[in-house]
Amino acid sequence: MIRAVHILLLTVTSLLAAASAFGGEEIVVYSARGEQLIKPIFDAYTKETGVKITFATDKEGALLQRLKAEGANTPADMLITVDAGNLWQAEREGLLRPIASATLRANIPAHLRDRENQWFGLSVRARTIVYNTQRVRPGELNTYEDLGGPKWKGRLCLRTSKKVYNQSLVAMMIAEHGAAEAERIVRAWVGNLATDVFPDDTKLIEAVAAGQCDVGIVNSYYYGRLIEKNPALPARLFWANQKNKGVHVNISGAGVTRYARHPEAALKLLEWLSSPKAQNLFADVNLEFPVNPRVPPHPSVAAWGDFKQNLIHVENAGVLQADAVKLMDRAGYK
Repeated sequence: MIRAVHILLLTVTSLLAAASAFGGEEIVVYSARGEQLIKPIFDAYTKETGVKITFATDKEGALLQRLKAEGANTPADMLITVDAGNLWQAEREGLLRPIASATLRANIPAHLRDRENQWFGLSVRARTIVYNTQRVRPGELNTYEDLGGPKWKGRLCLRTSKKVYNQSLVAMMIAEHGAAEAERIVRAWVGNLATDVFPDDTKLIEAVAAGQCDVGIVNSYYYGRLIEKNPALPARLFWANQKNKGVHVNISGAGVTRYARHPEAALKLLEWLSSPKAQNLFADVNLEFPVNPRVPPHPSVAAWGDFKQNLIHVENAGVLQADAVKLMDRAGYK
């Protein structure tokens, strides 16, 4: 009898320990990625580990302001956002903490993570050229800079300069070319516009397909969404700058918050998000590219062809963002 009781007590103790190690943990995440993009990933993590994830979604600016206002009282353990500029801003404002993780260093290339290890890319977003297949031959295309040339006069569409994706693109061009040359290029783009700038990439791609303009610059996943709905759409992607620096890339990424109540659990989640299993989920759900170079993209994404990335560090999207905004304003890019 005594032996049986002893075994029962050991069993109960083991179960309680397991519940504490898994089901007892909880992580709170603030996310600028929409619920439809992150809930499947969080559900998969909870199923695998038993760790509960509570999350709130909002625009990047609102989440940063919320973290600043809450300070040490924030419930948030992790911040997930889009665009390296936003992650850089969170770091600059003291909202994130440095992380020592050999796993993250091994899984995420150096140009896609913070030099101080406070934020890490989780998916790659390529911003490249889209063209009308009935009006443009791929051989006519080359670089972002070339879109300011005379042959594209009245044939170019752009998204508004108010969107951070274009601010980051121009910031990276400043890093690559210097401010004077970057401004010359942007002015040339503005001079080649076929129509007013568009509020979003989807409308821009639809305008290219309709022949309102012949070429434009977009994030590749917007193209992927449209092609899934209409495979016959007369628009295709062209990977820009393959003969020199490569395609401009940005990231969605994450960091552990400065005042995280569960920093170890948040780190485990972040490391898992960089793993091959999670990378497929994280990137596939939005037709992005995995940040982990050992993970292949979704077949639909792979069908667009391989490309060389520009290896300029993505933190330049934040460091030079204010300069990029001023430059675009001077160049008349609305």
